Amino acid sequence: MNGRKLLAGAAVLAVAGVSVSSAVRDETPTPPPIVDYGPVRLVAFDSCDNALTELRRAMAPYVSAYGLGGDVRILTAEGMATDNSAGVPQRAGDAKSATPPTQQQDHSTTNVHEQGVDEPDIVKTDGKRVVSIADGKLRVVDVASKTITGTVDLGQRHAGQLLVSGDRALVVTENNVPIMERALPPDRPYFPEPGTELVLVDLKALKEIGSLKTDGFYLDARQIGGTARVVVRSQPRMPWVYPDMGINEAGALRRNKEILQSEPIASWLPRYELNQNGAKTSGSLVDCANVSHPAVHAASSMLTVLTFDLSGQLGTGQPVSIVADGDTVYGTDRNLYIADDHRLMPELPGKPPVQRPITTAIHQFDISQAGPPKHVASGDVGGTLLNQYSLSEHDGVLRVATTTGTETRCCWRMPSDVAPPQSAPSESFVTTLRRDGNQLAKVGQVGGLGKGERIYSVRFIGTTGYVVTFRQTDPLYTLDLSDPRQPKVTGELKITGFSAYLHPAGDGKLIGVGQEATEQGRTTGTQVSLFDVRNPASPQRLAQFHLPDSSSEAQFDPHAFLYWQADGTLVIPVSTYRVSPEVSSLVLRVEGNQLREVGKIVEPSSPNYGGARRTIVIGDQLWSISNSGVQINARNGLAQQAWLPF
Repeated sequence: MNGRKLLAGAAVLAVAGVSVSSAVRDETPTPPPIVDYGPVRLVAFDSCDNALTELRRAMAPYVSAYGLGGDVRILTAEGMATDNSAGVPQRAGDAKSATPPTQQQDHSTTNVHEQGVDEPDIVKTDGKRVVSIADGKLRVVDVASKTITGTVDLGQRHAGQLLVSGDRALVVTENNVPIMERALPPDRPYFPEPGTELVLVDLKALKEIGSLKTDGFYLDARQIGGTARVVVRSQPRMPWVYPDMGINEAGALRRNKEILQSEPIASWLPRYELNQNGAKTSGSLVDCANVSHPAVHAASSMLTVLTFDLSGQLGTGQPVSIVADGDTVYGTDRNLYIADDHRLMPELPGKPPVQRPITTAIHQFDISQAGPPKHVASGDVGGTLLNQYSLSEHDGVLRVATTTGTETRCCWRMPSDVAPPQSAPSESFVTTLRRDGNQLAKVGQVGGLGKGERIYSVRFIGTTGYVVTFRQTDPLYTLDLSDPRQPKVTGELKITGFSAYLHPAGDGKLIGVGQEATEQGRTTGTQVSLFDVRNPASPQRLAQFHLPDSSSEAQFDPHAFLYWQADGTLVIPVSTYRVSPEVSSLVLRVEGNQLREVGKIVEPSSPNYGGARRTIVIGDQLWSISNSGVQINARNGLAQQAWLPF
């Protein structure tokens, strides 16, 4: 399962770091944890002393001889493989039109979730230059001359994604050098893990002008205008002892409880190191007053949302934090939603296994004003999200698609006479929520989607929803959400295989990218489908293209998907295997009710050969970018016009 998201300001959520279970039962009374999750509300700490008291109280029941908790096993239903790739659906008005965003420029941009809210990717263009990151370097390519005009070497940092505004680029990197805040005694070794470093680059001067290192792991980012918002996740830095360090389990448990009560508030707060204007500063990233917490948490990690004006100094990002688990972030131009499915709460050591269904808490933040976000409401729904596409706001109503019965939290180190817990049959729902004071209150719900299956893709367009579930066949459900109080299923199409990503193609059509499968559910290769959804009661598949023995990055990362509505050009990267392994860009064209294969773009052999990962439209050309270089082909005919090796 992969995680991956955010908006204006900052927020901290707890993700439980879990270690090996202890066989020692602690006889010391500890405050009992609250098992019932709802209703969820966030409360801000009013002082660092109160924050420290609450964090110690919340973590105490989970402390064991091995650090935090016992083992947690996410029991997964057959075929479960959660995907949280960053995203695509654009906002549209009439559900019947299924219209993608208008293309009034001669170049494509990153495929994003909400129109006007940019997302980080490995390539950005304004039609005049192409900025990419690959093999630790940022490169700028001039479109007119088709030449690489500059390179910024990011050193040993692993550059993952970037955002661009004007002549500034914000590069997200993984830093292999952890921030060390203090020396520890040799009997209490602490091995901090690498964190995230944000690097601000001047694209004119081609140099770094600032960097912010945090000890959290990067989740995702969003950009509205020149404002970028970045989410990182951090864990408390506790110098736990272990039984193999010269003490027995009972001694390790006693010592770890002492360590918890002696650690300062700084051990929970994420740290930073800022390099700017030739000076270096460091310390705790967030103030206690900017940290909020729900009623139930384990104080075992934090998620922080940072806000940056890319035209100015980098700074520390005006952080705000929530103590809670968090794995999915969805944002519009006015609101930020952070979802928490509680899957990573640690197990209580020495206590009987606890089995409970998964619920998802959702926290809403107002980001309509400049500066950090303000928490305004929270709510919860049953089940788990697939990814950020499972969330969509329309006319003040949040639509949430979840699947229940796919996961149950429990321990895997169970007594031999205790049978493993059995998950209830899976089922999917769409729930509508509306803010009522400080609560996200349930307005309506429709269920019964894909019983025994799980959600593989979701797309909300105006007042219509599209949900794909899969186990052996692919039901494509259409939903009428025009009355949030009574959402209802209006149509269903059963076909083999599944669509992992849905994209509006205009004129009442949808494009689906996923896998074809046998009637028994065995996948056989990449498929692209064209659906007619003009009649929600009777969706139809108009055309299908199947590439056997292949897969596409666009299935789990829609940033890799390109659809140019002006002439129907559709491009996805594909990897074929078995007979003749090959990585290429598959080029199709939507022509009326047909999908026509135009051809494949295969880059020249090179030392870093791996195939193009992104293709963009600039004028009448297709620019394909890989770790090896940039290939330029004619949009019509695919004739190669240039190859720019890195």
